[in-house]
Amino acid sequence: MAALRQTQTVETKHKLSNTLRNWLPILHSSLSDLGEAMAPFIEANPVVEVESGYEENFESKIPRKIISRAVSNSRTEQIEALTIQHRTLYEVLDEQLGAPLFPTPLSQKIANYVIENLDEFGYYEGETEEFCNAQNIEIAEFEKIRLRFAHVEPVGIAAKDLAESFIFQLDSSEITDEAYPLALRVINDMQNIHNYSKESNFSEVMHILSSFKNPPNIEYQEESAQIVPDLMIYFNEDENIEVKLNDAYYPTIHIDTNYGVEHEFISQKIKEAKSLVDALDMRKATLYKVGLMIVEYQYEFFTGGSIMPLTLKTLADEFGHNPSTISRAIANKYIACDRGTFAMKEFFTTAIDEDVSNAAIKEYLISLVKEESRVKPLSDMKLLALIEEKFKVKMVRRTIAKYRKQLNIAGSSERKKLYQLGT
Repeated sequence: MAALRQTQTVETKHKLSNTLRNWLPILHSSLSDLGEAMAPFIEANPVVEVESGYEENFESKIPRKIISRAVSNSRTEQIEALTIQHRTLYEVLDEQLGAPLFPTPLSQKIANYVIENLDEFGYYEGETEEFCNAQNIEIAEFEKIRLRFAHVEPVGIAAKDLAESFIFQLDSSEITDEAYPLALRVINDMQNIHNYSKESNFSEVMHILSSFKNPPNIEYQEESAQIVPDLMIYFNEDENIEVKLNDAYYPTIHIDTNYGVEHEFISQKIKEAKSLVDALDMRKATLYKVGLMIVEYQYEFFTGGSIMPLTLKTLADEFGHNPSTISRAIANKYIACDRGTFAMKEFFTTAIDEDVSNAAIKEYLISLVKEESRVKPLSDMKLLALIEEKFKVKMVRRTIAKYRKQLNIAGSSERKKLYQLGT
C-alpha cells in the first residue's frame, strides 16, 4: 500500500513538473505570440491539433462598454489597440538603410544615428555636434546624409521640425510649379498663413498642405499601440467592476485520445498534450489573479484616479515567486479598460529595477526639466544619460520619451520654442 502511495506521489510530481516546465515559456509570452511559444510542444505531437484564436473577429470579443467608453490619446487607439500589430516605423526605416539613399558604411552609420534619435513624433532631435566630433565627421556631411530622409517613407520623417517636415513632403507632392514658391513661403511663415489668402494659387497650396502628415509618424503612432490585451477590466451593467480574461483569443488544443495505435509513445504524447492544456490553464489562472490584485490595489485608477504605489515584490510575495519571475510574467501583457489599453507593468512602480521605482525616475525627470537651460533644453538622450548615471539602471531613449508624454512634458525642440515665447 505504501509502495502504491509512493508511486502515485511520483506520478503527481512528474505531471506537475511537466506542466511547470511548459507553463513558464507560455506565461512569459505575449498573447499574440502564444502560438509561437507553444509550437515546440506541439510540433512533434501527433495527437494534438491546435485551433487558432485569431480566426474570429477580435473586436467582437471585447466588451462593448470598453470600446464605447475608452478614452485615449490617439483617436483610433481604443479600436486599433485591440488588433494585431503590423510593421513598426523602425522596421520600415531599417528596410531603407541601403542603396540608393545610403550606399556606404558612413551614410548608413549616420542614418542609423538619425533613426535612433527620432522623438515620439518622428522628428530628429539628436546631438549632431557631439556625434560628429566623436565619429570625426563634418557636420555638413552629416546634414547632407540626414536630408536624404526627404526621400524615405514615410515622407517627412527625420525632419528637425514641422516646417522642414512639410518641405520634405512638399518635394514629394504633386504641386504645380506655379504654386511651389508660395507653398515654401507659407510653410516658413505658418503663423501668418492668412496673410497669403489673396495670393494666386493659395487654394492649391492649402489643398496640398492639408494632405501632409502631421506629425510625420502619425500612422505609426497608431500602429505602435496595436496590441492584444490579456485582460479586460470594466464596470458591468450593475456598475460593479469586472475582470475578464481574453480567453476567446487563446488557441484551443484538441487531443485525439482515440488515436488508432495503442503504443507507449502515443500514451506519452497524450500525457504531454494534457500537461500543455494544464499549462495553458495555469497561464489563465495566473493572469486572472494578477488582474484581481491590480483591481484591489489600483481601484482608484479605474474610477478615474491615479495609479497608486505597488511593487513587484508585493505581487511576488502573493504568488510565492521571485520578483524577476513576476517581472517576466507581466512583460508584454496588456489590460483593456474604460480608460484605454495599458501595459500591465504600468500598474507597478518597480517595473524597471527592483530597487528603483518608475515614480522616482519620473520625479527626477521633472526636476531635470525644471532646472534645464532655457537656451539649450535637455534632449531625451541627455535625460537618459543623467537618469542612468543617477539610478545605475539601463534604459532606452524611447522609455524617456514615454515618461515625458505621461508627464505632459514636450520634447526639447518644443520646450525651446515655449521658453522663447515666454521671454
